[in-house]
Amino acid sequence: VQLQASGGGLKQAGGSLRLSCVASEGIFSSYAMAWFRQAAGKEREFVASTNRAGDAMAYAASVEGRFTISRDNVKNTAYLQMNNLDPTDTAKYYCAAGSTPGRSDRWYTSWGRGTVVTVSS
Repeated sequence: VQLQASGGGLKQAGGSLRLSCVASEGIFSSYAMAWFRQAAGKEREFVASTNRAGDAMAYAASVEGRFTISRDNVKNTAYLQMNNLDPTDTAKYYCAAGSTPGRSDRWYTSWGRGTVVTVSS
């Protein structure tokens, strides 16, 4: 499956953004989906994941209660709604697809190129 993420941009702290990840060349509903992020000089970290049906989600503690992952299996798209943004959320965000939802990037076999989110204070 090919993935294309979009929706990043510059926001002030406290603002909101919604990232989208459109999938093509595969059966989207057969993949678990996740979002990861990588800040400058840091390792890539797990943000959120959802199962194939979109009825089970997991979040990193740092985004729990502020971010929501969802998916639309008709539109072949996964989303990450980010509310109450903080400067520490500044990073390049990647969507990923895999056979099983999990917090490790080793579970995911397809990756999008990423979209940059910058949060100013």
